[in-house]
Amino acid sequence: MSCSFVIKDLNMIADVANSIINHTSPNKKFALFGEMGVGKTTLIKALSSSLGVTDIVSSPTFSLVNEYNCNGDYKIYHFDFYRLKNDLSAYDIGFEEYMSTEDYCFIEWSEKILDLLPNNVVKLYLSLNKNERVINVNCKNE
Repeated sequence: MSCSFVIKDLNMIADVANSIINHTSPNKKFALFGEMGVGKTTLIKALSSSLGVTDIVSSPTFSLVNEYNCNGDYKIYHFDFYRLKNDLSAYDIGFEEYMSTEDYCFIEWSEKILDLLPNNVVKLYLSLNKNERVINVNCKNE
């Protein structure tokens, strides 16, 4: 199943994030793809807010993973693999264990760990088209 969203104004991002969560349910693992500056972190902030996170969401560029609580019901793990040397480094932080939880996982720079992504991951492809951001969503609902 796939669909596309066009964001003409950043004021639309909360609605788009809600639509993505609803469209991809019950999947909780998200791999984001796109060039630097396309809005991956901004989208993850909106998705996290949509799921009830009240903490400040920021990119874990140096720590590789940030953890956020959602009303005590579950957690969100936000990965940024931009600085990852190789996929073995993802093993070192316990990436497989994170993927086996029932919690949400949002992964920036997913192309660095393609072989480690679970089969049911939702793939979000972000791109810029003039002044618009385009998000193509591909998922296997299971």
